[in-house]
Amino acid sequence: MRLVFAGTPVFAERALDALHRVGHDIALVLTRPDKPAQRGQKIVASPVKLWALAQGIEVWQPPTLRDPNTWDRLREVRADVMVVAAYGLILPQSVLDIPRLGCLNIHASLLPRWRGAAPIQRAIQFGDSETGITIMQMEAGLDTGPIRRVDRLPIAPDENAASLHDRLAELGAESIVKALAQLAQGSLPSEPQPELGVTYAAKIVKADGVIDWTQPARVIVDQIRAFDPAPGCAAVLERAPDTVLKVWKAQASSLASHAPEAVRGTVIAVGDGRVTVCCGPADAAEAVELLELQRPGARRLPTRDFLSGFALHEGDRFSAPTAGSA
Repeated sequence: MRLVFAGTPVFAERALDALHRVGHDIALVLTRPDKPAQRGQKIVASPVKLWALAQGIEVWQPPTLRDPNTWDRLREVRADVMVVAAYGLILPQSVLDIPRLGCLNIHASLLPRWRGAAPIQRAIQFGDSETGITIMQMEAGLDTGPIRRVDRLPIAPDENAASLHDRLAELGAESIVKALAQLAQGSLPSEPQPELGVTYAAKIVKADGVIDWTQPARVIVDQIRAFDPAPGCAAVLERAPDTVLKVWKAQASSLASHAPEAVRGTVIAVGDGRVTVCCGPADAAEAVELLELQRPGARRLPTRDFLSGFALHEGDRFSAPTAGSA
């Protein structure tokens, strides 16, 4: 098939590479304009752009697709399908109508659950045991279009957003290749999304990484998994308020019964390379064991190694970072 591909990050690059390898004619690649990286503010091209240039495929980086002048350029391609994966720009109806067979989106959730910007993180944060890839026929609404194909994937209990992203990127690449093969044969189904079960995956912000120690242990553990690698989960030692520690891995602990009256966020045990913190609602003390920590300017370390360079003591208390410090 003759394709236009629209995407920006690694998740999209995996799908683009797979489509190229099976022989689709990728006539044009759209990606977001180059932007400064977080460190050093050096202008960096997207993974999709770098891949396409290496293959000699034309790259186009319009700042918006709402300009009628851009529509003529897309019409010139005469594409059968536009494949969209984590592109980052809204496609107006005028663009959706251009390809002969419309626009297919590779979405990293089991729609209608987790429509929106951050389906991978929200699935982990809210304790889902399963996710997957939905190939969706795009329409003007936010991830509301008909479902064309679904491929499911279990979420491991200790999996973080980074590892789940990588597995979903590979699954997304496989899924879109199969979907286009079905489409070419006229055998790709189309089902409207059910109204029951709609949830929205809001964009990740820094405040998502602030640990609330009054939450149950399972909620805190899932939060830490969900926001690894970004934005990470943060806590401040009250005796060192200028030091924001990042918590990268944790597990529920049974030690809460040893300190049922402890203030939430209090370290209730340190020893044998372990740090255990009291958490949970006022009427149900729980505890989490912190397994991987990081202090400012240092590397992520297993707690045993972290403690060799940064002392934590029973009775220390964690609090939430102030605004902007997380």
